Amino acid sequence: MKKFKETTGNTLPSPRSPLKWIVTGFAIFISIGSIWYTNSLVEQIQERENKQIKIYANFLEFLANESENTHFILILDEVVKANQTIPVILTDVNGRPESYRNLPKADRRDGEAKTTYLLKEMERMKEQYDPISVTLIDDKGNNYGTKFIYYKNSYLLSQLKYYPHVQLSAIALFGIVTFLVLKSLQRAEQDRVWVGLAKETAHQLGTPLSSLMAWSEYFRQLYPEQIDAMLEFDKDIHRLRVITDRFSSIGSDPQLYGRNITEIIEEVVHYLEKRFSKKMTMSVSSFPTRDIEARVNPSLFAWVIENLCKNAADAMEGKGSINIKILKANEGKVAIDVSDTGKGIVKNKLKDVFSPGYTTKKRGWGLGLTLARRIVEQYHRGKIFVKHSEINQGTTFRIYINE
Repeated sequence: MKKFKETTGNTLPSPRSPLKWIVTGFAIFISIGSIWYTNSLVEQIQERENKQIKIYANFLEFLANESENTHFILILDEVVKANQTIPVILTDVNGRPESYRNLPKADRRDGEAKTTYLLKEMERMKEQYDPISVTLIDDKGNNYGTKFIYYKNSYLLSQLKYYPHVQLSAIALFGIVTFLVLKSLQRAEQDRVWVGLAKETAHQLGTPLSSLMAWSEYFRQLYPEQIDAMLEFDKDIHRLRVITDRFSSIGSDPQLYGRNITEIIEEVVHYLEKRFSKKMTMSVSSFPTRDIEARVNPSLFAWVIENLCKNAADAMEGKGSINIKILKANEGKVAIDVSDTGKGIVKNKLKDVFSPGYTTKKRGWGLGLTLARRIVEQYHRGKIFVKHSEINQGTTFRIYINE
């Protein structure tokens, strides 16, 4: 089996703005720096809160065994008052909530409802940190019970833990918006290039075309017997006028008309058959009827079919068959399949075939399929894509346009 070898011709430079890489790098830098700094703050606050709770537990344990020392009671009171943020629950020797601090929801409950809430909160606290035990010892040195201090991260610490996620979401949103803006600007720049190139081409063709039309009329009067030659000359002039009209339509808002799509395609095929190799065959079929209409700009849509057929002829290297099928699809659409028996497209290149500058020919700028997609999708509000492709078997392009 003959191996498929891809060659590239003249390729257009791909516009890659350094701005998007600068923005991306800046966003990554902010993200990493933010996460590192926030985690550092969380660790410091968490360590401080743990120390504060342990100091509270140690004083409580000491006070429980030195109940007559009023100085320690005052110090403990100051320690308790200093805790304005850390949620804490102290249990009795039976494990029931005895007192609590910094739990506003518990303040809004009474009786059994408060106890139930505190018990559930103790379970949640236990998931974060193991409770600190406070051993109670009587005057004889005997252990007569144990109390527990349950606690969890303060509201501020909890918010700081979630802050990186919020910040990363904001940065991601910023990145997406920036990407969309840059993409929109790039597309607008490409549109201006397309329009400028097309308009200038049409303008440059206009002057020699007018001259040719004048010469045609002159030779028609000078050599009236050369009717056949003049007819061919007029056909070429008409072809140039069609090309000029196509370029003039790029960038403007072309008018769409209800036309028999089969007739348009057959006219293109008839024109190309005389210019393609004799070893190539072309066919057009339509289903369920030949009279299938669609809203198109005849000149521009014919250009699409022409580009697809020329692309197929290049893929077949002058021998093979091109089959065009037209059928009514669902939801008011008309589908056109352009199939060839060429060398096919490798799978990892299918997404690139419509990109400006992509070509497998030794010559060419790779603009035919890009132009076809622009005409179909932007001007006709349709869709064009590679329906199927297999190496050394052929490729099928599908077009959807509105009825």
